[in-house]
Amino acid sequence: MKLGLRQIKLPLVDFTLALDLTVEARVLGLCGPSGAGKTSLLDLIAGLRRPRSATIQIDELIMEDTARGISLPARLRGVGYVPQDLALFPHLSVTGNLRYGLRENVALASKFKFEHVTEVLD
Repeated sequence: MKLGLRQIKLPLVDFTLALDLTVEARVLGLCGPSGAGKTSLLDLIAGLRRPRSATIQIDELIMEDTARGISLPARLRGVGYVPQDLALFPHLSVTGNLRYGLRENVALASKFKFEHVTEVLD
């Protein structure tokens, strides 16, 4: 998978998150101290926050490009993560919450088998 995070600018309380990188990896981890912007970056990629400026791309799919007015809705991005604060959808079961990102993305669902992912992540 190739992840492009270019010209990222997101004002936060104490600083502006600024990032410009492209990563090609099967697995990517974010680490840093509390308040460094890790969750805010994940929110941007998932489409849960709007940046001041950004181009966010996974492989060939451009999910955000503020210069061109592109902002793919979160439900179509096929991106999800489990937040630290357990902000799950209360109307869904645990399985429903975990499968939420696959609901409208048939191509993604065919790549990632639910049973395999849950087994790997235990």
